[in-house]
Amino acid sequence: MITVLLLTFSNIFMTFAWYGHLKYGHDWPLWKAILISWAIALLEYCLAVPANRLGYLEFSGFQLKIIQEVVTLVVFMVFAITFLKEKFAWNYLVAFLFLGVAAFFAFAFKSSGPTV
Repeated sequence: MITVLLLTFSNIFMTFAWYGHLKYGHDWPLWKAILISWAIALLEYCLAVPANRLGYLEFSGFQLKIIQEVVTLVVFMVFAITFLKEKFAWNYLVAFLFLGVAAFFAFAFKSSGPTV
């Protein structure tokens, strides 16, 4: 559970690093957007690296990546609706449902686990 929590917080930082300037940074020069994004992304790495190290004790690398992608999409969905004020369309819901099915298949069957 700590892995998912750390990945969630790291994704919040990463989403703001990658997409936050789309709302307020249009007047910034590109170099400023890059530097600010890198500063925010540093915080993301400080959470993502421990999340993956701890998570690898419990999950395979494939499972960690799938968790990461599902968390990324959920965080982005909330970000796009609340921060960017974008509309959530039915086709996005269908796409998220298919990704949920993919995550189910990644975890529903016993894998060999890490081979360390």
